[in-house]
Amino acid sequence: MGIAGELPITLDRSGSATLPAQVAAGLRDAIDRDMLRPGESLPSTRDLAARLDVARGVIVAAYEQLVAEGYLLSGHGRGTVVHPRLDRARAGQHGEPVDATEATALPAALPAHGPLAPGTPLADAVDRPAWRSAWRHAATLAHLAAPELGDPRLREEIAEHLRQMRGTRRSPADVIVTAGARDGLSLLLTALGTTRGRALVVGVEDPGYPSLRQVAARHGARIVALPVDADGLVTTSLPTGVLDVVIVTPSHQYPLGGSLPLTRRRELLDWATRTGVVIVEDDYDSELRHVGSPLPTLTALDDPETGTVVLLGTFSKTLSPALAAGFLLAPRGLRRLIEPVRSDLGGPVSAVVQAALARYLSEGELRRHIARMRRRYARRRDLLSERLAGQPGWRVRPTSGGLHAVIELTPGSTAREQRVLELADAAGLGAVGLSSYWEASNVAGSTGLVIGMGGPDDDGFDRALTVLRRVLAA
Repeated sequence: MGIAGELPITLDRSGSATLPAQVAAGLRDAIDRDMLRPGESLPSTRDLAARLDVARGVIVAAYEQLVAEGYLLSGHGRGTVVHPRLDRARAGQHGEPVDATEATALPAALPAHGPLAPGTPLADAVDRPAWRSAWRHAATLAHLAAPELGDPRLREEIAEHLRQMRGTRRSPADVIVTAGARDGLSLLLTALGTTRGRALVVGVEDPGYPSLRQVAARHGARIVALPVDADGLVTTSLPTGVLDVVIVTPSHQYPLGGSLPLTRRRELLDWATRTGVVIVEDDYDSELRHVGSPLPTLTALDDPETGTVVLLGTFSKTLSPALAAGFLLAPRGLRRLIEPVRSDLGGPVSAVVQAALARYLSEGELRRHIARMRRRYARRRDLLSERLAGQPGWRVRPTSGGLHAVIELTPGSTAREQRVLELADAAGLGAVGLSSYWEASNVAGSTGLVIGMGGPDDDGFDRALTVLRRVLAA
């Protein structure tokens, strides 16, 4: 038996509980009883290990568990502290599920940074010799300015990448470099707005990705919700004479994960041609398929001269959000509207970033990186199924790719979803309610959680899933 200074950590070396579990339990108790308060520092792992006369790895494991549960916050150069936003939120007593009456949700901003926050890619694997070499090369070209439409070398490499990876044969002239999908959509809406003489009407998948929907709303567009089923956008019920633009995710619908069948793709293109509607293909994570090869884009079926599809691509999901770089691919007729706007506004991506990306793509490194990421995400999908599938009360929705997964509540209700979200927020997981992705109010039976499969390292992801299982069970 031993006690670490003023911290009530008592170890029973003959007990059935492991030493890391006992240390974690003692620290939880100290936090729950206000002996340790939000923002206060904990001893270093080496110091606490010496006080308790245990191996440092015991303390490291205990701290990591409490970080995953949301009790502690750890960062390079600042040590480990009680989470500053923890307001007596309890992720569990001695490993037991949280009671809803004892949990106080953390501020809404916290989940965006939790280990299971959707939209966060695995960015650590990009730091390899080829990546660093591309940036060293780009630094030697820092004195050069990129044209408004983008570095010609990068535009050529993007066109070649789309040909090899997505079955999309288009000229580099059809490519415009952007600061990501939101910048690309903003550019298109600005161009179309000058030709309509009125507020645009934009159709969005319901449920759908809220970010691009919000961009359209910021441009003064009226938003129209379009129904989605297990295969994606329902093309048989598209309205006529109402819409100017439709935003779709045909290769991997967000968040439900369906892939638009070929028959629906052709129906969508035929409808757009008849009605004059511009189709925006959001290709946010379509290359990260877990099974088989990436699907061809909808753009691949479109006419490069008179077509109606504008493809939005981003490097934020495959490489790193810090790049803030992507591209727009448009047929010639629409490019004539878009290019003058980009020329007036200027190019938003630095020449150094574009040069580094051009070098990275030219050496085939992006394709190799995507192949590595697909394997890692496939392993995480399998781990997710192992930890959460086959349990009463919820269902892991099947997924064939992407950065996120959907856990549907069975039976579902908005009240139950809210309760689960409160517990997940209290544990600092970063999950998002499935019902929040709907534009229309009728989401009966469509409640649950959307979680990301990027974020922490593999061990941290596994620990976060363990905490999530407790939350769901509660």
